[in-house]
Amino acid sequence: MEAERSGRPVFAAGTTAVRRDVLRGRVWAAAPHRVVRDSGRELVLAYWPGIESLAPTTWIEWLGSGEDAVRKQAIPNLARGQWELGRWAWRDTIVLSWFGADPDFSVHRYWNADGDPLRWYVNFERPVRRTRIGIDTFDLLLDLVIGPDGSKWEWKDEDEYALGRRLGLIGAAEHGRIERARERAVAMVEAGSGPFAQEVAARPPEVGGPVPVLPPDALAVLA
Repeated sequence: MEAERSGRPVFAAGTTAVRRDVLRGRVWAAAPHRVVRDSGRELVLAYWPGIESLAPTTWIEWLGSGEDAVRKQAIPNLARGQWELGRWAWRDTIVLSWFGADPDFSVHRYWNADGDPLRWYVNFERPVRRTRIGIDTFDLLLDLVIGPDGSKWEWKDEDEYALGRRLGLIGAAEHGRIERARERAVAMVEAGSGPFAQEVAARPPEVGGPVPVLPPDALAVLA
């Protein structure tokens, strides 16, 4: 980690930063990434097959079984504060992620293992808070999926987002912010601005060298 700017940690290229989802003081997911660059405002991270993370056991079970009902049980578990974490290794895709392009969403570019572009994701989430090991946020269940060339897009998991609202995970004020963020995200896609305009997004990040790993205190909620 480099010197802090304005009291916020800034991470050196090539080091590890952990993206965590935190709800009510508890970690819901934790994944180590390699830092590509960090301006202090915008943080760009790389993630690839073989990196081991902590994820809800319901999500891990769904990946193995394909049973959608298992996956959707994660949302009621979240609302009740009842979840368990298991270790799981990322597979299949290389991901480049931008945090800081907008306070209410992050942007993700996916490639397959051969380096062929697959899609873009806009992930709606709570504003990022930096810690000494990385960033904390909370996934708000809604995504915008964009084709590899940026010409087509569609909303994903609107049903899960609606369930999260009914169960109290997303309040009225937060919903209002996300509604405005939806408009900004679509405008960014259609204008080809922000991460969608960056040359680095034209190719997958280098994935050789040491694999990022979670630190021993990955589950501690850090200031």
